[in-house]
Amino acid sequence: MHDYDHGTSASQLTSKEELLYALTKAREEGSLLPASLANIEKLLGQASVDLPKRVIGELVAKKAWKELNNRFFCTLSFGTGGLRGKTIGDVITAAEEGERLPDGRPQFPCVGTNAVNNYNIIRATRGLVTYVLQWHQQKKRDSKNYNKKYLGKPKICISYDTRFFSKEFAELAAKVISEHGCDAFLFSAPRSTPELSFALRECGAIAGINITASHNPSAYNGYKVYFEDGAQIIEPHASAIIALVNKIEEECYDPLPPEECGEIHFFNEAMDEAYQQKLRTLLLQPSLFEQPLKVVYTPLHGVGGSILLPLLSSVGIACLPVSSQMKPHGLFPTVELPNPESKEALTLAIALAQEVKADLVIATDPDADRMGVAVPHPSGHLETLTGNQIGSLLAWYRLRTLFQQGILHEKNKNHALLIKSIVTTDLQKAIAARYGVRCVETLTGFKYIGAKLLKYEQQLPKDLQREYRTLSESQKRQAQLDYSSYFVFGGEESYGYSLGDFVRDKDAHAAALGFCEVAAYAAREGKSLLELLDQLYCEYGFYSELGESLALEGAEGFSMMESLMNSYLNDPFEEIQGEKVRAFENYAAEAIYDSDGDLLPKEAMLLFRLEGENRLVIRPSGTEPKIKFYLLQAHKPSEGSFPLEELPRIKKNLQHSLQERWVWLQEDLKERKKVIEKNKELSLLKKNKNY
Repeated sequence: MHDYDHGTSASQLTSKEELLYALTKAREEGSLLPASLANIEKLLGQASVDLPKRVIGELVAKKAWKELNNRFFCTLSFGTGGLRGKTIGDVITAAEEGERLPDGRPQFPCVGTNAVNNYNIIRATRGLVTYVLQWHQQKKRDSKNYNKKYLGKPKICISYDTRFFSKEFAELAAKVISEHGCDAFLFSAPRSTPELSFALRECGAIAGINITASHNPSAYNGYKVYFEDGAQIIEPHASAIIALVNKIEEECYDPLPPEECGEIHFFNEAMDEAYQQKLRTLLLQPSLFEQPLKVVYTPLHGVGGSILLPLLSSVGIACLPVSSQMKPHGLFPTVELPNPESKEALTLAIALAQEVKADLVIATDPDADRMGVAVPHPSGHLETLTGNQIGSLLAWYRLRTLFQQGILHEKNKNHALLIKSIVTTDLQKAIAARYGVRCVETLTGFKYIGAKLLKYEQQLPKDLQREYRTLSESQKRQAQLDYSSYFVFGGEESYGYSLGDFVRDKDAHAAALGFCEVAAYAAREGKSLLELLDQLYCEYGFYSELGESLALEGAEGFSMMESLMNSYLNDPFEEIQGEKVRAFENYAAEAIYDSDGDLLPKEAMLLFRLEGENRLVIRPSGTEPKIKFYLLQAHKPSEGSFPLEELPRIKKNLQHSLQERWVWLQEDLKERKKVIEKNKELSLLKKNKNY
């Protein structure tokens, strides 16, 4: 819970000197981290610090040292995808609350160097726009790459979701962009991550920004950065932008003269319609919707309804919205967490679906890049599917249909592929192998799938590359099958999927439309979606996965996360529950290549390979203060397929085994934390010369 402190005893802390004296004393007593004090001093040394001074004064008066450490122990780093952090503190000061707005949010975002606020939005945007200007000038000088795109001022697209402060941050970013000499193209209303990717490619922009924290709790917000291919930034752009952002310490800057500034433009419904038109091209058998399909949908107070409702209606799907969750709201008042991975988030949608006897429940997260579903069970209740199950059904259906339609065949199948992350189910790999198409594995993060799509586009002949974005989807597919690689489907276990390369990020709109087609196909075959899934298990093997995480918030959590990852690295498992580890892979240090022969980027991830296809993967989350654990096991038929009657026993045994393994890992985790805490105590004793 947030601590709303209306009264404050900070009146005595009226000057910077008094504040710094109290803060220095707290550091000497061990209550305040040295890094926190250094960052506070730097912030208070800037020109305009009235609000920060009042906020810090209140927190000092309350002796809220933990809150101060969480807000200032570091400067929020501009990572390889952008920024993500709290925009509302655990302790909300009276100065931040100001005139509390009707939607329940404070008037001002969280003050702190480790927070998403105006200070960090301006820093990030100034670094990005500087890089865009440099890139634009280089392209103009490079005659081989010179085209209409690089005439005039460079363009940067901006979208934002329904979170608190998202619109203000988007408008602030647009202002900074224009005052640095670029044109900003801003959506006039909240729109999704995938539509930003589409719009960026559609209008020929060099970069894009989405103000969102995806499915994180309501106190969070973020700043995701995209480059001209429509995917999130990767190397070499990421490091170059990070370096420019890190050089900027103050939010104040001098704008260009008015005649040199860029303009701020607004996207309207024309972009929505162009996006929906492309999405409809993903359907492989639109005639399936001639049979009625009833779908209950919730955007969980996010942006998804603006596109998905008219899209589903346009292809003949009866879509019933969850009315109480259609209203955009940054507090996400009807759910604990706006995450379609969570069954709790689908509670209202499932209740409505049972009432109206719907064929399917669909939920999207606040920025509509993730999708979850619930499907009818023979017993009458609705059952949620995992991201691995949803992705496997989509991959199988699309491959099967493309082969049935003759689009894929023996002569060209080696030019078709699926893409999945390493921690995503190997069921998709087994499906690809059976159809004779490639399955390429990437690191976690859709930016790596986007990078693959860019590579395949760049493998086309130069004339096709130049006109690629103007080709119809069928023309693109033929070009890819002739000269490069045709992307059939891509996905991650964390409820992200892609069905086409005109969007270079995960797309809940595309996934929802595609999954409705799978549901319609199952209905035509007289099967439920669960029966269809069991058919896949019997044919390809039962693959079971368990994803767990350890939340580690704030400065203390960050320190523990680093220590735990070092513990697993320096003292890796040699066996797990008596099962020998046959290979240990450190993706941050080793040279590891994918099946395309491409070297994977270095990233913090540890993989333990056990017997058969059993694996354990441990990695820090890229979007949340968590360590994630992925447990993957498989039971494959020795030959042919499983008899259906054997499947319940196989499922039960494997799922029980995974749960036992997680219990074992939790016990090991407790022991590692004890060792870490003991080492910290010894280190502190040595420091105080009392050892």
